[in-house]
Amino acid sequence: MNKRLMLQRKGPDALTEELVNVVSNEVEFEFKPLFTLVYANLRARNAAHGGEEMLRLRLYEKLQWLVQVGGVEKTGKTYRGNSMKLRPILELLVAKRCRDLIEVARLAPLEAESTDAGLGSDRGPRCNSQN
Repeated sequence: MNKRLMLQRKGPDALTEELVNVVSNEVEFEFKPLFTLVYANLRARNAAHGGEEMLRLRLYEKLQWLVQVGGVEKTGKTYRGNSMKLRPILELLVAKRCRDLIEVARLAPLEAESTDAGLGSDRGPRCNSQN
């Protein structure tokens, strides 16, 4: 399997990053406005993949997980982030993103060398056979 494809699958979860960034402001949100804001941020980053309804479901699951671990407080139908409890989660997400970027940068020269090997200027692969 191609290593680059594996890196993309293991990459940082953009949905969790955006959710934590939005709720860490300690502003109260109902779910629909929260989803609208997170979805707009994901679209701006070109990271909104999988369809709107699937993203809504994934966001709800992640929000409930944050409520369970204490990073978000739920009062009725409103959600409010707790920045002190979200800080470790945010630091883990940032560290994971940094590790992934370092790994991609480390592999980039190797991929460039392997694709350039055996290529002429603009004529395709070189052939060393003599006729």
